[in-house]
Amino acid sequence: MERNGPRALFFDVFGTLVDWRNGIARESEAILSPLGHGLDWLAFADDWRAQYQPTLEQVRSGARAYVKLDALHRENVQPVLARHGVTDVSEQTLDELMNAWRRLPPWPDVPGALRRLRARFLLAPVSNGNISLMAGLARTNSFHWDAILGAELCGDYKPKPAVYLSACAALDLAPQDCVMVAAHTYDLAAAAALGLRTAHVARPDEYGPGKGEAAPGMAVDWAARDLSALADQLGC
Repeated sequence: MERNGPRALFFDVFGTLVDWRNGIARESEAILSPLGHGLDWLAFADDWRAQYQPTLEQVRSGARAYVKLDALHRENVQPVLARHGVTDVSEQTLDELMNAWRRLPPWPDVPGALRRLRARFLLAPVSNGNISLMAGLARTNSFHWDAILGAELCGDYKPKPAVYLSACAALDLAPQDCVMVAAHTYDLAAAAALGLRTAHVARPDEYGPGKGEAAPGMAVDWAARDLSALADQLGC
């Protein structure tokens, strides 16, 4: 790490570190199939995820008060279930579906790369996921964070500036000492506008084969084919 290099890496989680699409499809099938439901599980995962940004925008715009992402996931899944022909779902099943987001699998490169990066940098998720959700994913995947930061810390959702700046402040670091690592250009653009450095990790299959970002849509400080390649670039 160069003399004036970064001291902390902040990570987007859904899509960047974990494979939400296949994970939600797998978990939903495990929960709903024993109840007699047969769905297009990947389409169900896509439809549930499609509710994500519109719901967050209600909070970002001030149309509704901040609520944790767990609550939004639980709220959003009910109309999606109905569209897929699943009705009369128990409260317990809704809770199990909500908690599926805590059991998402990492992309294969992630666990080893995080171990390498942690030897040189402070690591923290800066996610729209709430703290208990991030803790659950960390337990599932043995992610060893130095802190859990992000939306719940400031009661707003990315890409609002407060989410990134509160993460820097929590570690007593200036924005230029921090790197936002994400597979989504919008996330990196918001961080860069505030002075954070940026690293794009390609996830070309996030939304299905060829339906993710294979490259950043802007100039970034580092662009890597996966997290292991980013660790190489950062000298870890």
